[in-house]
Amino acid sequence: MAHNHSPDHDHSHVPKNFHRAFAIGIALNAGFVVVEIVFGLFANSLALLADAGHNLSDVLSLLFAWGASVLVRKLPTQRHTYGLRRTSILAALINALVLLVAVGAIAWEAILRFGHPEAVASDTVIWVASVGIVINGFTAWLFMSGQKQDMNIRGAYLHMMADAAVSLGVVLAAIAIKFTDWLWLDPFMSLVVAVIIGIGTWGLLRESLSLALDAVPAIIHPSKVEAYLASLPGIEAVHDLHIWAMSTTEIALTVHLVKPDAVIDDLLLVQINNELRELFGIQHTTVQFERGDTSHPCKQAPAEVV
Repeated sequence: MAHNHSPDHDHSHVPKNFHRAFAIGIALNAGFVVVEIVFGLFANSLALLADAGHNLSDVLSLLFAWGASVLVRKLPTQRHTYGLRRTSILAALINALVLLVAVGAIAWEAILRFGHPEAVASDTVIWVASVGIVINGFTAWLFMSGQKQDMNIRGAYLHMMADAAVSLGVVLAAIAIKFTDWLWLDPFMSLVVAVIIGIGTWGLLRESLSLALDAVPAIIHPSKVEAYLASLPGIEAVHDLHIWAMSTTEIALTVHLVKPDAVIDDLLLVQINNELRELFGIQHTTVQFERGDTSHPCKQAPAEVV
């Protein structure tokens, strides 16, 4: 068995540091939650209180995501040989679940308010929610550069973008109530908030749950990886191929390659390591070479064997 860590192994997959973005985002949103609760009660606005509840869940989510971004940098130990990288996947999953709970609470309160519409201090709602657009939009911008490479960061980014959109909806509803006195717009906008959050959260939940169950990351096509490995010089067969996410930014692979010449080729190992990283984004590779001796077959060769 050969473990692909050549001297020129690229460590560029180390996650980008977003500590400053998390600190600023948490401070801004925690302060804004207090403002929304106070003025939401004062203005008797369910939409504003719903947005405050969502923002509170975002503060907790940012704390989870920040904690995970710290833990993924912990060095491996004899007990945790991959370090604590998977915490980033768990944080993304927790974020999605927290958001769904928030969606349910917002929708329930909105339905109850439809039966008993109440007057809303629209001017107060407008300026408070406008501040929310600025805060949430700015916080989303802090995470924008990392949201395509890291699902954990994307979770934080989606939370903030959803909040900015929700705050905009609250502003529009308050303006409409001010000029029409249609009180039903307040709970209606709360339901719109719930739908927006739910749609944005579903993809994050599905992907994070999939990675938590060791599924192949969506960006990887296993058949293409297998075809690449089978095309390598001297390789007659590929089996026991496993691809999974160690974290929201790192992908691992193990595989058995049948190589009848029985030569452990370090140059080929370096080639495999580099090309899997460059072609597929797989950073951590472990390869086992076999001669394919039929008198001593590999027990893990059958497709149904894990």
